[in-house]
Amino acid sequence: MAKAKSGEVMDGPGGIQRRGLMLILSSPSGAGKTTISRKLLERDPNLEMSVSATTRQKRPGEVEGVDYHFVDPTEFNLMINRREFLEHAKVFGNYYGTPKAPVEEALRAGRDVLFDIDWQGTQQVIENARSDAVTVFILPPSTRELERRLNTRAQDTAEVVAARMSKAGEEMSHYTEYDYIVVNNDVAQSVVEVEAILAAERLRRQRQVGLGDFVKRLREGQ
Repeated sequence: MAKAKSGEVMDGPGGIQRRGLMLILSSPSGAGKTTISRKLLERDPNLEMSVSATTRQKRPGEVEGVDYHFVDPTEFNLMINRREFLEHAKVFGNYYGTPKAPVEEALRAGRDVLFDIDWQGTQQVIENARSDAVTVFILPPSTRELERRLNTRAQDTAEVVAARMSKAGEEMSHYTEYDYIVVNNDVAQSVVEVEAILAAERLRRQRQVGLGDFVKRLREGQ
């Protein structure tokens, strides 16, 4: 589906346009949602990442405005008070939040927005915009593999890894709140499975803007 210069989506076949969707991926830390997210973005030009604001410190290799908007706690609280977030939560001592305005702009233009957020944030998004949300929970193949992945990425201290493992059980208990479940035993296969979910959800009748007029013309023999 091509995009017009004005930012509006051009008509697709039969004049049907599509409202974008919010694809939400959640998982316990280390289960692979960030890796899957990056591969989806590489393969799908109509999918863009929602860039969250956070109060945590920047990790090596992260880029301001690409990975996160890094803000201090005072500014984050001001953004909450101004109701600028679609969702926000405190995770492992740091705050994370998704700004509303750029997401809504993308959805109106027929672009899909990818979210890499936890179950708390997902609950808030569902409360605020259920019809636009598609939720996927990523599970690890085993607890042992989850711990191995956390240790292999070497981003956290042993104490932080232990805390994340302790939290994983609680996080995984929220799997019933999600539309789809993907067990990430193999990243390539998991990406294919999430792409299949995305393809199906894009075809939902409720997302097809102008579908009624298109069918009416078909019935009239046009």
